[in-house]
Amino acid sequence: MPEVGILGYGGYIPKYRIRVEEIARVWGKDGIAISRGLSLEEKSVPGLDEDTTTISVEAARNALKCAQIDSKRIGAIYVGSESHVYATKPTGTVVAEAINAPNSIQCADFSFACKAGTAAMQVCIGLVKSHEVDIGLAIGSDTAQSKPGDALEYAAAAGGAAFLIGSDDDMLASFGGTFSYTSDTPDFWRREGTDFPEHGSRFTGKPAYFRHVEQAALGLFKKMNTKADDYDWGVFHSPNGKFPRRVAKTLGFNDDKIKPSLIVDYVGNTYAGSSPLGLAATLDIAKPGHKILVVSYGSGAGSDAFHVEVMKSITEKRKRKPMVQDYMDDKVYIDYAQYAKHRRTIKVE
Repeated sequence: MPEVGILGYGGYIPKYRIRVEEIARVWGKDGIAISRGLSLEEKSVPGLDEDTTTISVEAARNALKCAQIDSKRIGAIYVGSESHVYATKPTGTVVAEAINAPNSIQCADFSFACKAGTAAMQVCIGLVKSHEVDIGLAIGSDTAQSKPGDALEYAAAAGGAAFLIGSDDDMLASFGGTFSYTSDTPDFWRREGTDFPEHGSRFTGKPAYFRHVEQAALGLFKKMNTKADDYDWGVFHSPNGKFPRRVAKTLGFNDDKIKPSLIVDYVGNTYAGSSPLGLAATLDIAKPGHKILVVSYGSGAGSDAFHVEVMKSITEKRKRKPMVQDYMDDKVYIDYAQYAKHRRTIKVE
């Protein structure tokens, strides 16, 4: 029996959407050209009462529905995000209280741009593997930030996913291995006290995203003695619809193998929730025996790669919770004025 795996998982995406063309209209841009260039139609927007904490709680509750375990067994909760509600108060403690987790837990918030969620997964894997905790809860969640009128505004979205990691016999997927690749590449950052992130455009593509995702994937291939053909599905961090398709092709994955994970086309870039939600969407349709390659990316910069093997119990377990597609289908469109209100980009003294 595999040593460590996923006992339950769940995603959450807010129902509000704004179309790329609506954002472009306000700024006098060619919306059709931007949409085609990014391979992105629309993005999710948090509700007026939604934030990283509420998204994390909903995703965690869905993961518990999937696993049907006692939350008192959870020994660690880690929430990865770059939009934590408080600068010093943790998100994880609120999640713990909301799902009735025990007080005797390890708990912390993670920050590494868009790979903070997968970093949380790696720590939970290590804690379970070393028998320090029975079950770890790892969450990647964001209400992504972007300066009004900036290129990031077309994709910066909201959503998240949670994974209960343990070693029970009825795990729905196992982790065969993980590999990370990291460097100091300044492609994206937000200084303390500033409202919006900045980005070094010329660093964003080849030296940042593509270099790290490719090297993490290749490192895992070497570690696991695998290649692209050995995987049924691929999941790659999706800052837009263009980048994951390009890196997948470079690594040897065809469009069909990554299609289930490409929710970015209609949800946008959920930052720390991106690759976790992509994995959740893929697990929603994967069959027992399937192998999945997951590679996250976080600016600053680094990538975490995972070898995931789907187990028999997934067929019944995933029926217990909402599917990612359910959240994608449940949507309400808003205009830019409503969007600005939801995102609180209009400052009121």
